[in-house]
Amino acid sequence: MRSPRARHDGGRLVTTGRPTSGRLDRLLATGVVAVLRAPSAECATATIEALVRGGISGVEVTYSTPDAAAVISRVVQEHGDAVVVGAGTVLRPAQAREAADAGAEFLVSPGIDPVICAAMAGTGALVVSGALTPTEVMLARAHDADVVKVFPASVVGPGYLSALLGPFPGTSFMPTGGVTPDTLSAWFGHGAALVGAGSDLMPGAAMASGDMAEIERRASLFRTALDHVSRAGHHRSRREQQGR
Repeated sequence: MRSPRARHDGGRLVTTGRPTSGRLDRLLATGVVAVLRAPSAECATATIEALVRGGISGVEVTYSTPDAAAVISRVVQEHGDAVVVGAGTVLRPAQAREAADAGAEFLVSPGIDPVICAAMAGTGALVVSGALTPTEVMLARAHDADVVKVFPASVVGPGYLSALLGPFPGTSFMPTGGVTPDTLSAWFGHGAALVGAGSDLMPGAAMASGDMAEIERRASLFRTALDHVSRAGHHRSRREQQGR
């Protein structure tokens, strides 16, 4: 089922026809997206397996990871719908197309470049654009962002999301940077739709040494914290967040 997406263009409301609704629900349901920057494709694959064992089902394979598209393709082949996989640090239109062809369900750019945003939207995948200020959030929304990645979230804190949701109600915000199991409840309590986690979930030292048990342990801590948030009613569906 295709759920057309509306945007404003020169005062006109334009329907893009992108099938985003089901994919957005799937992405938001993960709660936590692991932002993976691995030193090799082999390490990336092993890390993803550890994450899955620990209960994390959302993975953003960044383009700073060697052979990122091949890693994405392998995740799709081995895990199917059990893992929602996307590509991060998308800086060129060719990367957007390559990642989507590999099976990425969402594409993440660290900032807002109209050319990159258009390329990402053109693939039919979900568009996740990085933003921090209200002006950047407005630009992200104007350029078809399905989710706004608030980065670096550590410099603003959870209360900042509440402030952003005032002028931007219904926006799906994904704070990333400095998110830990201990702060998960605060982020969701202040309106996060989901969160991104990097080094606190997958320390570089653990990946470099092949300590997948440590990554699985940390994934389990995030999973436990997320389950607690869900039981407390903070992690809500997209329709609940938009008051539908």
